[in-house]
Amino acid sequence: MAQPAKNSIYRAAIEGYTSQGHGVARIDGRAVFVKGAIRGEVCDIRILKVTDKLMWAKVERLIEPSPHRLSPACPVFSKCGGCSLMHMDYSEELSFKLDKVQSDIQRIGGLELQVEKITGADSIYNYRNKAIYAIGRNKNGPVSGFYRERSHDICPVDRCLIQQPAADRALKAVKRWMEQSKAKPYDEKTHSGLVRHVFCRSSRADGTLQVTLVCTDDKLPKKDRLIELILDGCPETAGIVLNINNRPGNTVLAGEFVTLWGADAIEDELCGLRFKLSPASFFQVNPRQAELLYNKALEYAALGTGDTVLDLYCGTGTITLCMARHCRRAIGAEVVESAVSDAAENARSNGIDNAEFVLADAGAAAERLRLSGEKIDVVVVDPPRKGLAPDVPGIIADIWPQRVVYVSCDPATLARDLKIFSRLGYTAVKAEAVDMFPRSWHVESVVKLTRAGL
Repeated sequence: MAQPAKNSIYRAAIEGYTSQGHGVARIDGRAVFVKGAIRGEVCDIRILKVTDKLMWAKVERLIEPSPHRLSPACPVFSKCGGCSLMHMDYSEELSFKLDKVQSDIQRIGGLELQVEKITGADSIYNYRNKAIYAIGRNKNGPVSGFYRERSHDICPVDRCLIQQPAADRALKAVKRWMEQSKAKPYDEKTHSGLVRHVFCRSSRADGTLQVTLVCTDDKLPKKDRLIELILDGCPETAGIVLNINNRPGNTVLAGEFVTLWGADAIEDELCGLRFKLSPASFFQVNPRQAELLYNKALEYAALGTGDTVLDLYCGTGTITLCMARHCRRAIGAEVVESAVSDAAENARSNGIDNAEFVLADAGAAAERLRLSGEKIDVVVVDPPRKGLAPDVPGIIADIWPQRVVYVSCDPATLARDLKIFSRLGYTAVKAEAVDMFPRSWHVESVVKLTRAGL
């Protein structure tokens, strides 16, 4: 049978989803990934790309639309690389995400563990407390917004439905300043120009805003006018910071930070604790959902007053400090020096004296504790999307804690690591998912593992 050709059109039934929420259909037994299609739909699809094993397509015409289909509320949906699920209602989004976590645990991890539920968000818009707007240039001149999917082409955006409105107002103020001062946007190809990003962070606790302007130089034209425009447009601003980043590459924040006006940090609250947040500090972008996630991690840890807990990949200490209130001693490990400093300060400001933080990667920190012979009752891990470093599961198993709590932002690497833990004497016994990122395909989950014999 002839291989389907690019631009050919087929009628197809959508059977399920890819890990990124694209529809999956089959043509002559071959999988086709269909962007924008919803499970259960019948549609005519146009083939966009063909390889030996897979095909990619788009919806050309809906024949039988899903009852879960919505008209996307965002005018740049499908162009911007941020949200990808605005074409489906929230119930279908949660169903997709729960199935995704369950499927990865079974298919990649080879485990029979059942994910008990997914906890959705009360609000699916305006939930993000952090916004990063790219500033650049296209054929029509200066442009600001977010990168298109899998590219560094900037999709112009003036209003983002999942960001705080104050962040959009800050971007507008910076753009006005650029027009008035003739400040040039950064050009990634030539590494010329001044303004690279506008980075905003909002506090849920008190509504304050921190605006960080990422530039290649500290010489800003009409700096006072920049400050005036931001304060006029965003009176909730507590501090304006300049990040001097003249390094090529994708890293948004790098180099020196200079406070142009106001405070160099803001404060926010999580699980009843206050956290100081400088521009480079890691903090969950959806604090309301993060509290639900951390409370579930705390439940799974099942700490006693005499226990010692080790929190690997601790960031600014959010999980460590939440755990510290329920045990004898909490130790956080993090490889980013500024995060360790922030974590120690957060412990002091919250009056927590049984938490300590070490500057080391996860493997080195765990190995150090193993060699010390100190008894660790519970280990908590919250790694980046790539999951645990290869040496970490083995070192954790050598420490032999009673329980391991795995907080994950990527079900695939979570499943891979759970499979490794199962070979090392740990059984995954409970799991739940939490939707931290409504309207995107990302999902968080937390798993409880217990050692053999318990």
